[in-house]
Amino acid sequence: MTKKEQNIEERILKAAEQIFHKKGMDGARMQEIADEAEINKAMLHYYFRSKQLLFEAVFIKAFSMLAPRLNKILNDESSIEDKVRNFSFNYISFISEHPYLPNFIIQELNKNPDFFLSLKSKQEFPKLDGFKKQLEEEIDKGLFKPIKAEQLFINIISLNAFPFIGESLIKGIANIDDDNYNKLIEERKTQVADFIIDAIKIK
Repeated sequence: MTKKEQNIEERILKAAEQIFHKKGMDGARMQEIADEAEINKAMLHYYFRSKQLLFEAVFIKAFSMLAPRLNKILNDESSIEDKVRNFSFNYISFISEHPYLPNFIIQELNKNPDFFLSLKSKQEFPKLDGFKKQLEEEIDKGLFKPIKAEQLFINIISLNAFPFIGESLIKGIANIDDDNYNKLIEERKTQVADFIIDAIKIK
């Protein structure tokens, strides 16, 4: 790929991310993305034959930035408590900038599970081996109540991801506007970790 082609592809991906952010996968139109990238629709189709392929490319680009960060947190030398705090803070911070990702994951897990199986082979894909071993050691030391690493990880992901997946539901039930919803999300960068640690830590 020439530098010019690479620049055009980057423009397309940036434009697509903005449109997907505003309208989601189903609401986005290829013509809108082409207009945002300041190219014609024929050129857009030359680079990406379908909206699905373009969405996957946008996701992979974001995933390639988020996954190594999360994998490093799970497997570094910090304590389990620090891992929970760092994971929650980094995840919510990143998804706040890419809020279309959680819904995309849910949709694609149902429609196209093979796409995610292909991501698992990537080196940066988050792995729980080190996290699991460390948690078992800290449980043995009497620092935490017995809990499986898989269950703890599900709790962390669920509490961090759902506010983005259920944004409209939360706004409706809580009767809050965008500004107050964003304040709640900002608070969750620390409150999710506090909740989880309080639940598993032996005081």
